[in-house]
Amino acid sequence: MHLDPPDDATLAQIAADTELGITPADLPVYAAAAEGLLASWNTVAGLYADTAPTPPERSWTKPAAAENPFGGWYVQTEIQETTTGPLAGVRVAIKDNVSVAGVPMMNGSHTVDGFVPSEDATVVRRLLSAGATIAGKSVCEDLCFSGGSHTTKSGVVRNPWDETRSAGGSSSGSGALVGGGEVDMALGGDQGGSIRIPAAYCGAVGHKPTHGLVPYTGAFPIEATIDHLGPITRSVRDAALMLSVIAGVDGGDPRQPTTIDIPDYVGALDLSVDGLRIGYLREGFGHANSEPEVDDAVRRAADAFRDAGMAVSEVSVPWHLHGPAIWDVISVEGATWQMVDGNAYGLNWKGHYDPELIAYYGKKWRTDPSRFSETVKLVTLAGRYALANGYGSHYAMARNLENRLAAAYDAALDDHDVLVMPTLPLRATPLPAADAPVADVLGRALEMLPNTTPFDVTGHPACSVPVGLVDALPVGLMIVGKRFDDTTVLRVAHAIEKQIGTLPVPTAARSHA
Repeated sequence: MHLDPPDDATLAQIAADTELGITPADLPVYAAAAEGLLASWNTVAGLYADTAPTPPERSWTKPAAAENPFGGWYVQTEIQETTTGPLAGVRVAIKDNVSVAGVPMMNGSHTVDGFVPSEDATVVRRLLSAGATIAGKSVCEDLCFSGGSHTTKSGVVRNPWDETRSAGGSSSGSGALVGGGEVDMALGGDQGGSIRIPAAYCGAVGHKPTHGLVPYTGAFPIEATIDHLGPITRSVRDAALMLSVIAGVDGGDPRQPTTIDIPDYVGALDLSVDGLRIGYLREGFGHANSEPEVDDAVRRAADAFRDAGMAVSEVSVPWHLHGPAIWDVISVEGATWQMVDGNAYGLNWKGHYDPELIAYYGKKWRTDPSRFSETVKLVTLAGRYALANGYGSHYAMARNLENRLAAAYDAALDDHDVLVMPTLPLRATPLPAADAPVADVLGRALEMLPNTTPFDVTGHPACSVPVGLVDALPVGLMIVGKRFDDTTVLRVAHAIEKQIGTLPVPTAARSHA
């Protein structure tokens, strides 16, 4: 991307806008110096062009509405690189905020529509190397900032259990396609619950790994400290299998530690759970919008834990109720700084960037910011105001409070192996009408977050598993463990799944087959 030198009028405008106090007499001096300095930008662009990746030729199609179950597919593909490996024969959907080289990526938004990545994300390379078939890109919410399934610009995603209701988001297509039996597994992303919400609404398993366990390289960021990728599957065993393929350091993602020991997640599922200590988190129940039926279903699952040989008790973590407010500040100021003004990637970190995506999205959203979704408009309004008046100090406060929040969970986990609560306070809610007022659009996008968001802040692993149906709609139970002890979380999830069973593909979904 060539950068033309600025003319005097442009520099004068910048100087005026930023009130730098540069006199007209001094401006030509600064202009000459700036022109010499900015020559380095074109040197860097030329050097980068010599090594820039070239996208491969890969076939893809956009399905017609009548051939797109639940509206879950953005594009469909048949990409397979090997017929051997632990995922041989497994069909996987990739959330459309994750790069698949040579295949369009929209990220649910007009502001990304038309972009074609040049490189596979690390997780995509790992899935293909393990024998998986990439069946397509699954629809996600607009820039992934919604827990509903109605803000994407490619059309709403419908719940396979009741197509008048939300599939959850932001990994909406991934949840619907797995819950509806269209694919074996799907990749999801999670910054506020976006793996666990669609899993809970659609009757699937959704595992948000420990922050940094799975590399985010090649996925569209929101805020680096809360960005996660992980599996959405029909069983815990499949989630463990997928995690075993995608976990581990890749050297390009500063979210990750320098080394991670990857255990045998699948093999550990068969270890005994006798004597494991389950802590039912008191503050995870009884939210202002909690459905009693959801709380009751999760409480009834205590018997299944006991039948599997585990000890169940109640535990209190009052700081859990502060978690959503801490997440609000981090996600809103952080996303405004990084995802909006920083063109997704932001600056000031070492790792692998996508310059083409940064330039494409950065130019396109500035061409017409009105095409942002209602949720992103809310983030931008609140975030710009807070940053202009608080100067980032509230973000700093929230970041420091993260340590107290994490310590509160860690203290509870000293006495319990995992914590348990409803994944969401409610079951899948009706989709807003196409002409719904802004208040309804925002409400349906953000109503389900009180239990999921705190663990994006602290990074603890959290897995949602279905514990049955209430009035023909799935209910999810969330299991939270110590950081980088995803193994125990999955062991407990597998044990409860064996006691309660997995949900079948819903009858309505079978009619799509």
